Amino acid sequence: MTANKQQISPLGGRGARRTTLFDKIWDAHVVSIIENGPTQLYIDRHFCHEVTSPQAFNGLRARGLKVFRPELTTMTADHNIPTIDQDKPVKDPISRHQLETFAKNAKEFNMPIYYPLGHIKNGIVHVIGPENGFTQPGMTIVCGDSHTSTHGAFGTIAFGIGTSEVEMVLATQCILQTRPKTMRITFNGKLKPGVTSKDLALYMISKLTTGGATGYFVEYAGEAIRNMTMEERMTVCNLSIEMGARGGLIAPDETTFNYVKGREFAPKGEEWDEKLAYWKTLKSDDDAVFDMELTFDASEIEPMITYGTNPGMGMRISDSIPTLDEVDEAGRISFQKSLDYMGFAPGEKLLGKSIDYVFLGSCTNGRIEDFRLFANYVKGKKKAKNVTAWLVPGSWKVRKQIEEEGLDKILEDAGFAIRQPGCSACLAMNDDKVPAGKYAVSTSNRNFEGRQGPGTRTILAGPLIAAAAAVSGKIIMP
Repeated sequence: MTANKQQISPLGGRGARRTTLFDKIWDAHVVSIIENGPTQLYIDRHFCHEVTSPQAFNGLRARGLKVFRPELTTMTADHNIPTIDQDKPVKDPISRHQLETFAKNAKEFNMPIYYPLGHIKNGIVHVIGPENGFTQPGMTIVCGDSHTSTHGAFGTIAFGIGTSEVEMVLATQCILQTRPKTMRITFNGKLKPGVTSKDLALYMISKLTTGGATGYFVEYAGEAIRNMTMEERMTVCNLSIEMGARGGLIAPDETTFNYVKGREFAPKGEEWDEKLAYWKTLKSDDDAVFDMELTFDASEIEPMITYGTNPGMGMRISDSIPTLDEVDEAGRISFQKSLDYMGFAPGEKLLGKSIDYVFLGSCTNGRIEDFRLFANYVKGKKKAKNVTAWLVPGSWKVRKQIEEEGLDKILEDAGFAIRQPGCSACLAMNDDKVPAGKYAVSTSNRNFEGRQGPGTRTILAGPLIAAAAAVSGKIIMP
C-alpha cells in the first residue's frame, strides 16, 4: 500500500492475545502489576549522563540510599561537553559544574562504568552503548534522555525517563510504567539509491505528524528495514520519539547478532551461545495482534528535508512548502508562525536556498557510516566559503575509525575539520551554538525554535544532503 493510503487497523484491544515482540520482552521483565495502576518493570541497562542525573543522585543522598546495582549503569558525559580542546579546563561555568558534579557522584556512589571527558570510551550515550556491547537484544533499557529509543534497533524496549525516574532506577533497578499500546509500521519494497534511513524516518514522521504515534511502542518491519545496517536501524529508532511514540524497536536478526558479537561487554563463549538461542526467539509471532498497523511503500521515498519548526514539517527536497490551502484550517496559524520563524513563505521551494552552517553528528547521525557517506560525497570537492561546518563524531571510537579509514584526510583536503565527540550542535547546551537568524542544515533530530541556539533556523536532513549543502553553500539534490 502506498504512503498516500496508509492502512490503519485498530485491532485487538487491551484484552487481545499479545504475541508481539514488544509484549514478549515486556512480559519477561514484569516484577509486579499494581491493580488499576502501572507495572513495576525490571531494567537491564541504565544509561546516565551529566544533565539529567545530578538531582537523582542528590535524592539518593538525601534518603541515605546506595545505588542498588551500580554495574548495570553506564555513565558518560556528552550533552554539555565542548567539542574542541577537551584536554583543557572547560570554560563554560555551568558545563564545568555539571561535569564536576558528575565525577563526584560517580566516585561517591562507586559507579564502576564511568567515562568522563577525554576517556577513550567517552561519547554520546546512545552511540557508546551499542559500540561497546552494552546494548543487547531482549533488554529493557532506560536513560534520562528522550532518544533512548535508539537502542530499540537491537530488539530492546528502550525509552527515555525523567530525573525522578532516574533516581528510582538507581535505587531499585526497577521503574513504574504504564503499558503502552503496540503499533507495527511495515516498509515494503526497497529504498532508491541515494535515499537514506534518515530520509525514511523523516518521510514517516511527515505522514504521521509529531503526535501520530502518541501512546504507542512501534515495531518497524518489512524488506526496507531488514535490508538496513545496524547503524541505519539506529537512526530510524532514534527518531521514533519525534512522532510521539514511547519508543521503537526492530526484531533482531543475523545483522544484529553479527554487530553485537565480539564487542567488549557482549556475552562470550557458552554465555553467547545461550543468549543467541534466546535472541533468535525475539520476533513477533505470525498471528501477533497489534493495536494499530501502518504500511508504506519504501520505493516511493525520496531525499527529505524539513521546512518548519518540528520534525513533522518535512517534504521531499524537490517539493515546495505547502500552501495555506493545503493545511488544515485549525493548524494554519501555527503553520504560518513556523514559516515566519524560518523566513520561508508558503509554496516556496527550498532547492537553491543559501545556507550558513552544516552539522554532521548527534545520536541520530554521528556514527562511522554517516561519516563515510559525507566523506564519499565531498571527496575531490571543496567546502563552500559561506558555510561553517561542524563534523562531530558520536564517540572517540568513531573518531579513531575515521582516522584509521583515512576519512579524516579526505575531509581535511576538502576543507573540513573534525571536532571531538559530544552532542554538540544538536542542542544549545554547549559551546556549539548556531548564531541567530542563520540557516543550519543539520543531521540531528529536532528543529524546534532555538534548539541549536536562540533564533537559529534548522533544516533537518540526512548526511548526503548535508554534504551537498556543505560544498555548494545551498540546498541541492545530492
